[in-house]
Amino acid sequence: MTVRTRFAPSPTGLLHIGNARAALFNYLFTKHHGGKFLLRIEDTDRERSTQHAVDIILEGLSWLGLTPDEAPIYQSTRIKRHQDIALHLLKTGKAYKCFCTPEQLADMRANAQAEGKPPRYNGYWRDRDPSEANPNSPYTIRIKAPREGSTTIHDLVQGKVTVNNSELDDMIILRADGTPTYQHAVVCDDHDMNITHVIRGDDHLTNSFRQLVIYRAAGWEPPSFAHLPLIHGPDGAKLSKRHGASSVVDFKEEGYLPEALCNYLLRLGWGHGDDEILNREEQIKLFDLDGVGRSPSRMDYTKLAYINGYWLRQADNVRLVNEVIHRISQQDSIVFNEEMKTRLSVLMPALKERAKNLKELAENSKFLFSSVPLSFTEKAQKLLTEENRALLRKLSEKIIALPEFSKEAIDTLLRQFAEQEQIKLGKIAQPLRAAVTGSTISPGIDDTLVALGKDEVLKRLGAAING
Repeated sequence: MTVRTRFAPSPTGLLHIGNARAALFNYLFTKHHGGKFLLRIEDTDRERSTQHAVDIILEGLSWLGLTPDEAPIYQSTRIKRHQDIALHLLKTGKAYKCFCTPEQLADMRANAQAEGKPPRYNGYWRDRDPSEANPNSPYTIRIKAPREGSTTIHDLVQGKVTVNNSELDDMIILRADGTPTYQHAVVCDDHDMNITHVIRGDDHLTNSFRQLVIYRAAGWEPPSFAHLPLIHGPDGAKLSKRHGASSVVDFKEEGYLPEALCNYLLRLGWGHGDDEILNREEQIKLFDLDGVGRSPSRMDYTKLAYINGYWLRQADNVRLVNEVIHRISQQDSIVFNEEMKTRLSVLMPALKERAKNLKELAENSKFLFSSVPLSFTEKAQKLLTEENRALLRKLSEKIIALPEFSKEAIDTLLRQFAEQEQIKLGKIAQPLRAAVTGSTISPGIDDTLVALGKDEVLKRLGAAING
């Protein structure tokens, strides 16, 4: 058997982090078993489904590196197939026409609630002859659910789960306007796509029991099910914006790397020893459903930041330079020239050691592109005293005479200057940092000066000294 899984989002909003983890688990499980990972866009809700949401899903999966093995399938293109199967079930007596009006259905629900029963359809038309209805009356098609016994799912995560069939109702599979319901369309599509494993959130567990009714009525072999526990906020409540980033777009905008987010999501609800850091190849090699826990997971943004910092330090410098340029260009409308790109490239190895995410990395890089006179932070301004300006004036003369503007040469110069002035190295390094960056925080002063270049350093020093 070739393993075939699918990620089947509805394009009615953003790609939530819980959906992203489900997609990741489907992808890793499939690759671990040498199968096919598929994408189905469940866009039958035409009023709420938008092309913008579809694009967000596709871009999000691409950013996460979860590429489907076949072209995406759009559920809306398969309505005729859904209708044909519903009509076949009707013809073979596995389903029936229901002529109940909305008012009658509302009365049924109200009566059931009054009797302390679940508010569901009571099967009024299940065994009636359709000829009893007005031939011009609209009707839905309902599946005949079993009324006796029980149904058991041997879930690959949740274990053995059993439901009494009396809890299942004769749900609608085809609406009066001829459109299929979600439950029916999903079963038809999963069958036709030869899906072997349905891996999704455990909020779909009830749906699985209802969908099994359709599988059995159609005489189809159902897939194996695996229902993943949901992701909660740090406080145990449903994950939402108030907890911080909650969609893939949010995490991307906040500066998280896709490899870091996938690494974190993998360890959120799945365990393998004490290893926190796993690359994609290791994930595929190790992942299987037997490592998925049954309890809800809680987002730990501190741990995510740690993992992101690790992957940021491992990231290719050219990639990070391009990421920073893209972010700053969008936010501040800066047009980058080659000199500015060179500064950033030179300092990137040092910059990425001090940042937790791309957002912070971009912010920490901005001083490289500032124009003279610089804007100074309050702490930096306090360092530019008359005494320190005098020291910087002397240092400028030494820099002008420096034949080689390298990291080693700058380090030697600063140490010799501090010894000559009988001060600690920090007493000159900090005012110097303030003068050339506008801040008291930057990578090592020697790395910073080399990245700016001799001419720019002297220009910034001159402005700070005379300002």
